[in-house]
Amino acid sequence: MNAEVWEITWFTLLAALLATLLMLAPGVWIAWILARREFPGKSLLEVFVTFPLVIPPVATGLILLQLFGARGPFGVVLAALGVDLVFTWKAVVLAMSVMGLPLVVRTVRAGFEQVNRRYEQIAESLGAGPGRVFYSITLPLAFRSVIAGAILGFSRALGEFGATVMVAGNIPGRTRTLAVSIYSYTETGQDAAAARLLAISMALAFVALWTSNRLVQQRASGQPARRV
Repeated sequence: MNAEVWEITWFTLLAALLATLLMLAPGVWIAWILARREFPGKSLLEVFVTFPLVIPPVATGLILLQLFGARGPFGVVLAALGVDLVFTWKAVVLAMSVMGLPLVVRTVRAGFEQVNRRYEQIAESLGAGPGRVFYSITLPLAFRSVIAGAILGFSRALGEFGATVMVAGNIPGRTRTLAVSIYSYTETGQDAAAARLLAISMALAFVALWTSNRLVQQRASGQPARRV
């Protein structure tokens, strides 16, 4: 494989990893709220979080472009701080995070909902505060689901195309990911390079999805994790 293929692969992996780290904390927090709290507007929050899964990715990218562009509400603030986001690697990470967040929330929420509330109630009756209950009871019991959600979000980030193109563009050496490069190579008749990137994408996706499914199945069955 030539240097460009490896450069694109490593850039995509790094961007997807950063996106996963960026989406994980808010994803876990939102998942916990949806699993454990009842409040006005809960259904609206569920719809809002799920929205990127059901609308075209290019539409999500356009929304991000309107929000973070030079004239957007967040773009103006970033410009005042001297931060360039649109059509940079940071926009790639942003697009990946937004598209992967719904999968993190859905997976982690399912894990929290499987945690027996009695354990939390016993801890509360012994004087543990909400934070201690979460970190000592809820999170450890749902940990495999959290990891599975992170892997699914990472997988979605690896394959992100539509939103990335809209908000980050297709700039060689700066914002080209695996998905964007496959499209570009195919469009310009470089089928061999596109095929190599396709093989890499499929291999990465297979490993990530297989690992995530294994974790979810072990969590559902209550079996201890085994070495692969």
